[in-house]
Amino acid sequence: MKKYESLKKVELHCHLDGSLNLDKVSKWTRKNVGDVEKQLRLQKNGDMEAYKECLSYPKTLLQTKMRLKDAAEQLCKDLQNDYVVYAEIRVDPLAHTAKDLTLNEIVDSLLEGIKNTTLKARLILCMKRDREFEENKAIIDIAKKYLKKGVAAVDLTGDEVKYPTRSFKELFAYAKDSGVPFVVHAGETGTASDIDSAISFGASRIGHGVKAITSYDTMEALKRENIPLEICLSSNIATGLYEKYGDNPVQRLVDSGVSVVICTDNRTLANTTLTDEYNTLNRVFGFTINEFTNMNKLAIEHAFLSDKEKAELLKELE
Repeated sequence: MKKYESLKKVELHCHLDGSLNLDKVSKWTRKNVGDVEKQLRLQKNGDMEAYKECLSYPKTLLQTKMRLKDAAEQLCKDLQNDYVVYAEIRVDPLAHTAKDLTLNEIVDSLLEGIKNTTLKARLILCMKRDREFEENKAIIDIAKKYLKKGVAAVDLTGDEVKYPTRSFKELFAYAKDSGVPFVVHAGETGTASDIDSAISFGASRIGHGVKAITSYDTMEALKRENIPLEICLSSNIATGLYEKYGDNPVQRLVDSGVSVVICTDNRTLANTTLTDEYNTLNRVFGFTINEFTNMNKLAIEHAFLSDKEKAELLKELE
């Protein structure tokens, strides 16, 4: 057993399409696991064309209700094998409509898969920066329909450089008016100003957010508003954002008082688990089991759950 493997964990930032089980995909496609691995796991860090392919291929596989259910169920089981006690799983519903599945059918299938396991999990539905307003609005509408029925929130993903966060003020105002909570991928490939925009819109958490380290004002705003960053170390290496783990500002962010939770982002693509992330944090930065426990408590505090559910999970962590 790896160090920290039996530590109970909380996962708040995990994408279904980047976290497919190799054996499961091998059974679906009748390909051997080695060939599947080459298509789902990034072979060279920083190769963004290959990275995009590793995320586009899974979408071609997930175009039926059965596959969506199967994938969600398997991911929950894989997370449980890593001693995860609560997870928020991100899915882009519009990526699974190639065979004319409706958004309702897609969400229902995913929730059915989750319910087939004993893991406590919720869905976060992803909007895309390169989509039209009405398409993203449809994601907010479906999230509102399933809110507190298995869907927790919406997110915004995609190219921050081409589509800066400030451009989505109207979209997040609609989400807010609809009563749908949201998180935002910001300050990963973009800048600290993308994080500032997300904070001003009312984001509950920031996906990645590592560029916060470049702005004292942004870090102060995160602290003042009590908004945590979802840090995904191996993912940042895979995308080429950092060449080595020691370049990641996670330690400096924590030292500055910014709230940080540790996540995987894309487990299969980056070949990682939360246990692996903890081991890396321990090896590179000297993080301890007490710090991991506190981060998991922080993750529960900022999860999209009722106070009663949070209290139950905190007891489970102890």
